[in-house]
Amino acid sequence: MPHVLASRTAPAVAPAPLDASLSGIAAADTVKARLPHHAPPITTAEVSAEFERFKAHLASYLKPEEVDKIDAAFVFSRAAHEGQFRSSGDPYISHPLAVAESLAEWHMDAQALCAALLHDVMEDTGVSKDELAQRFGQITADLVDGVSKLEKVENQSWQEAQAENFRKMLLAMARDVRVILIKLSDRLHNLHTLDAVRPDKRRRVAKETLEIYAPIANRLGLNQLYRELQEISFSHLYPGRYRVLSKAVKAARGNRREVVGKILDAIKESLPANGIQAEVMGREKHVYGIYRKMREKHLSFSQVLDIYGFRIIVDDIPKCYLALGVLHSLFNPVPGKFKDYIAIPKANGYQSLHTTLIGPYGTPVEMQIRTRQMHHVAEAGVASHWLYKDDGDSSEIHQKTHKWLQSLLEIQSSSVDSAEFLEHVKVDLFPGEVYCFTPKGKILVLPRGATAVDFAYAVHTDVGHRCVACRINFELMPLRTELQDGDRVEIITAVNANPNPAWLSYVKSGRARSKIRHFLKTQHTEESAALGERMVTQALRSVGYALAKITTNQWERLLRLTGAKSKKDVLTDVGLGKQLPAIVARQLTEGLEAEDDVEDRSTSTIVIRGNEGSAVVLARCCRPIPGDPIVGVLRKGQGLIVHTHDCKTLAKLRGERDGWIDVEWQPEAEHLFEVGIRVIAENRRGVLARVAAEISASNSDIMNVSIDEGQGLYSMLQFTLQVTDRQHLARIMRSLRRLPEVVRIQRARD
Repeated sequence: MPHVLASRTAPAVAPAPLDASLSGIAAADTVKARLPHHAPPITTAEVSAEFERFKAHLASYLKPEEVDKIDAAFVFSRAAHEGQFRSSGDPYISHPLAVAESLAEWHMDAQALCAALLHDVMEDTGVSKDELAQRFGQITADLVDGVSKLEKVENQSWQEAQAENFRKMLLAMARDVRVILIKLSDRLHNLHTLDAVRPDKRRRVAKETLEIYAPIANRLGLNQLYRELQEISFSHLYPGRYRVLSKAVKAARGNRREVVGKILDAIKESLPANGIQAEVMGREKHVYGIYRKMREKHLSFSQVLDIYGFRIIVDDIPKCYLALGVLHSLFNPVPGKFKDYIAIPKANGYQSLHTTLIGPYGTPVEMQIRTRQMHHVAEAGVASHWLYKDDGDSSEIHQKTHKWLQSLLEIQSSSVDSAEFLEHVKVDLFPGEVYCFTPKGKILVLPRGATAVDFAYAVHTDVGHRCVACRINFELMPLRTELQDGDRVEIITAVNANPNPAWLSYVKSGRARSKIRHFLKTQHTEESAALGERMVTQALRSVGYALAKITTNQWERLLRLTGAKSKKDVLTDVGLGKQLPAIVARQLTEGLEAEDDVEDRSTSTIVIRGNEGSAVVLARCCRPIPGDPIVGVLRKGQGLIVHTHDCKTLAKLRGERDGWIDVEWQPEAEHLFEVGIRVIAENRRGVLARVAAEISASNSDIMNVSIDEGQGLYSMLQFTLQVTDRQHLARIMRSLRRLPEVVRIQRARD
């Protein structure tokens, strides 16, 4: 990397090989060198000299005409940013050049490098996208636009503006992954120069990087970049904790020198003795990794034993497994700490064998075994598509990444606003994966803690919507069961099943969460609109009008008056109680004459079935069932709540009669309704069983039962039953009264 901007653009240092003298372990203390530090501002002449060295590097893998195009982009960007300086005092052009240099380390193409040099001109200098497209091509202009922030809308909070910008960037990334590679390189350089900005902004940028950009780098397999983003962000977000842990790691390195030396010597002797030529590399766990482990597992620093690990790089896959056998014969493996990511790669394309061994003095040491090809991909991730173009595996990783990016578009289509979209994406970015199998043997990768519902939505949206039960490893299990690695999952569906709102409390994947929310919102809107139409129809009939006769002009006048976007929005608001049907009817009929051919106004009541969904709610205080005289109360945001005429809660709402709606039951309803009964019976052996048997014989299901033994000879049994109507309930109560143990029975009203 050229030297002028090296302090700001140097990529994370790869782990150095450990030799017998352990100089490599000392070399592992590279974090401090990579972290931001104050440096004198650089001059324009130094930037120009740096660009010349940059062009020399580009000539090693790009065509001359492509280098010329990048030269033109640099000249254009330098002119556009003329007179602008960064907070550090450096000429602004030094920043896009540093971003382009980072991308060149991955051998990115000319379009991406031009976009990197131009990535701030639209946002900071007023250059239009059309001008960029004319000068440098449409693709470069699209890349620059994908990275550029949106203009902040008036009355929009900073959080809302950020969510909108993330949404725009992630959707652009879904179309072209180079957008996020430019943005990540941009964020890396900004972190390196973060010392020059205000402390509050420094913490905000560091927190944002840890929550969003570092997980995206991890998801794309950019492990070097991922670790560096984490490390620098941690040093800015918690500088005191970072200093303390750094000092502790340095002290621990000297204390464990002997242990690490013994392990290293044993590995270097045993592998060649078994015919395995390997490169052995030592690596030290990063400070942020230690901090996160301490927090997640509530450990002190002295309890974090696996600070050091070893990476063994061999020629091919069979030797990976041979090397694993040699290591297991040297030191005892820790049960349950072996992961085969070669046979089952991670979602970001990462492949390696992981095992934890008990070294000398009981010290646990992690070993990673991989081929050279896997090592390249592990460090560069999706960028290996450009860095190693002849590598077949890197193209496969690019396809996997493309599949994940397309899933962002699915989440976007189900999300209402930017904040919700960002929430769903964050869920999928959290590290930790679980690998499960379909009945046909296909592997699905889900976030750690995922349930059978997540699995169902991973198979297909319709499977998720219709799932009712599951078999995990051939056993029937609840849908909320957390899945483990290797589980075989079979989803059982039903044609008439729908998503349950309770699923949102335990699903883990962003896809499942967004699909469930979208379905529930759509269903709620449709039900509310249908109910609103019935209520407006009733209100119009009561004043002598028919809904079908209301003209388009009258609806348009109402939309202008209320500010609603469509007729459906008005009806939905009525169904949700946000507008009164009588007022909507009056606004629609203003200036019209009543019609004579409208149906009998006295019978204009709303007919309910009781299974309309969330738009019509049967009050829990009185549990109305068909046959009960009922009244509907329209509550804002809750829809139509149905009470019995004699409900005590309804009596308290006499002052709100404007919101009361005339409702009646649909004849011959076939739906089941819950109702409560109280049975006072003698304390005899088996009385609960006899009462339950009598209820079952009356074709009713018991949903819940509780017993209050009370004092003396009697107990109170409380049942929640399912009945079809009031007559069905009456038959059940008559049959229970015939039991000699039953003293009294009554319907529960609360």
